[in-house]
Formats: sequence, structure tokens, C-alpha cells
Amino acid sequence: MKLIIQIPCYNEAETLTVTLNDLPKDIDGIDEIEYLIINDGSVDNTVEVARKWGVHHIVNFNGNKGLAKGFMAGLDACLCYGADIIVNTDADNQYCGDDIAKLIQPILDKKADMVIGERPIDETEHFSWLKKKLQHLGSWVVRKASNTDIPDAPSGFRAFTRDAAMRINVINDYTYTLETIVQAGRNHMNVVSVPIRTNPELRQSRLFHSMFGYVKKSMLTILRAFLMYKPLYCFTLVSIAPSVIGLGIGIRFLIYFFNGRGNGHTQSLVLACTLLIMGFITFMIGMVADVISANRKILEDVQYHTRKIEYDLLNSQQKKEE
Repeated sequence: MKLIIQIPCYNEAETLTVTLNDLPKDIDGIDEIEYLIINDGSVDNTVEVARKWGVHHIVNFNGNKGLAKGFMAGLDACLCYGADIIVNTDADNQYCGDDIAKLIQPILDKKADMVIGERPIDETEHFSWLKKKLQHLGSWVVRKASNTDIPDAPSGFRAFTRDAAMRINVINDYTYTLETIVQAGRNHMNVVSVPIRTNPELRQSRLFHSMFGYVKKSMLTILRAFLMYKPLYCFTLVSIAPSVIGLGIGIRFLIYFFNGRGNGHTQSLVLACTLLIMGFITFMIGMVADVISANRKILEDVQYHTRKIEYDLLNSQQKKEE
């Protein structure tokens, strides 16, 4: 059983050594542990620090592509290097390395495809009151969108089985944390959560520059993921308001019309027809989106099998060379 711990990095020379030193060197049930960093266009000596420490694998971007693309590049590299379990953690040492054993235990017990570390948000001192409330709110929205029971959706401390990693897709450029949970839940993966500890803050978060920006991007990410996996439900909800209002105005016009007072209410008829047409078109867009969603599921299945063949072939070649 091979575990690869991946760490997305962007100018992390000052904190990377602390993070790497905190990672476990051996875990019960794991035969081999390797470490991989994703250098997301760092302009400091992050790569030199990683090489000096002895990191096994380094994925390099020429420019900064963002956390989501870095995360996906890391998964791809880990699969290429034959990982059976992949753990993602942050370069700022936010999460306790000793908790990786706890994080992967549900996978070793064959009880989970994806495991997310639940931080003690309310007890974390460097989280502001507003951030704590927004973290809880965001997690609640993700639970509703994904049909999972994950209390800390924004947590980046998570583990994946090899099979789950091959099924993951991230299409937004912001972050992978929320979208992957919605995707996993809607694809009926077994997603569980385990309580973890956090370390004192070493630096400010670089993922967002303002609370408003964080909320806006997070909500857009959740909405996009929900539209991808439940399009008919979403567009049906949107179509209800104009349809009901239009129907009500239409009935009102008919009442006036049959009572011989319809001449002065032509505007109501026009408005009712407009609203009903809007509701019908919105519902039909949902129908089309649902068909597209079905095709996406077929493409995801094809992609999974293609990845499996590619990675298995690559790993077989690597074993022969060894």
C-alpha cells in the first residue's frame, strides 16, 4: 500500500520545511510513503527547499495557475507514481501531520472513498467570528448541495483512494474543496469526515484577500457545481416564480373578462403571457441541461476508464524498469 502526500505550494519557502518535518515517516498499514509538492509558479526558493529536504516528486508550473489546477496536477502526478492513497495538505502547516494516520484509517478499513478532516472551527483562535460563521454556513450549503454530512467543507486536509482520485474533476479556477464534495456526493462516493487538530497560524491565507471575495467565489462555485449535477431541479425552482405569478395574473384577467370587464386589463394579459412564457422557457432550459448532464456522466465514465488504463499501464512499465 503506497501513500503519497501532496502539498500545493506558492512561495512557501519560509513554511515548507516546518510542514514537511511534521509529516509522518511511517504509518501502520502503509508500506511506502512518498512526498510530492506542486510548485504553482513560486518566485522564491520553494523548490530548492523541497529538494534539500528530500521531497520525492516535484510538479512545476511556469506561472501561477491557482489552487484548483495545482490540486488536479498533483492528483495526476500521484496516480502516475502509483499511489494507492493520496493525502492533500497545506504548505502553511495548518494541519497536524500526525493526524494523517487518522485521516486515512477509514480508507484502510474500506469504509470510505474520500475522507475530509474536520477542523475545530469554533476553537480556532486565528479565525474571526465572521469567518467561523461563514465556514459553518458554507458547509451547510455544501451538505445540502451534495447530499453528504460533511461539517467542514472548506477543509483542504483530505484523503482519496486511487479509484476516487481518478473520478475527480475540478472545472473552476478558484478552489477544489467545495466542488469535489458536491461531485463526490452526487456520484455516490462514500465521503466521511474525521476530527483533526490544527496548528497555530504561520501566515495569512492567500486564497482570498477579503471576506466578501471569499463568500462570492465560494457561492459561485457551489452554484455551478449544483447546476452541473442537479440542473433540472435548479431550473425548475427558478421557473416556479414566473409561472405561478403569471398564472395568478392570468386567472385574475379571466375573472374580469368573464364578468365583462376585461377591456381595461389587457396589460395584465400581456404580463401573464410573458411570465408564463418565461417560466416555460426556463423549465425547457432545465430539460436540455438535464440531457447534457446525462451526457456528462457518460463522458466522466469514459474518462475514468481511460485514466485507469493509462495509469495502470504507466505503473506496470515503472515496475518493470525497477
